[in-house]
Amino acid sequence: MSERTRCTWANPANPRYIAYHDEEWGVPCHDERRLFEMLNLEGAQAGLSWETILNKRESYRAAFDDWDPVKIAAYGPERVAELLADPGIVRNRLKVAAAVTNAQAYLRLREGGQTLDGYLWGWVDGKPICNHIATPADRAAKTELSDRIAKDLAKRGFKFVGSTIVYAYLQGVGIVNDHDAACFRHAECARLG
Repeated sequence: MSERTRCTWANPANPRYIAYHDEEWGVPCHDERRLFEMLNLEGAQAGLSWETILNKRESYRAAFDDWDPVKIAAYGPERVAELLADPGIVRNRLKVAAAVTNAQAYLRLREGGQTLDGYLWGWVDGKPICNHIATPADRAAKTELSDRIAKDLAKRGFKFVGSTIVYAYLQGVGIVNDHDAACFRHAECARLG
């Protein structure tokens, strides 16, 4: 059996990275909890490699109550101090505080009758954007769409949602399919939408 052709960025030496690439990245996600998790993990990644965050993902899930936004929104100073002492996550005060703020903003979104799923997929009429990535240089770091979503999320009170972070988020949850054209996952874009 021949080896699958994958995106050039997928580190073949890291089984977590390969599983993430093969099973999650670019795959349309409609799971509310995972959408919330990924929004926060992409923010935690700012200034670091995605591989660093991916390797800490299970620690993040344990530290942040399996990404339960109701619990996270209620974190007080003592819980934040515990998180800042947890070596299993990135111990950055602003990023930890952002997760709490994001949980609160998410709950306001829900109280307003919206889901994160409906909110995000509404920007693209429910259909993933499939880009043709012939070379790594073809992959954007941000787009006009990520600019608009980032601005709107920030207006709603979310933190660590700059345009570059939002674009990575859109890729991660499959709203944008930026798999390399030669990657086995790229051809599935139309079918997954």
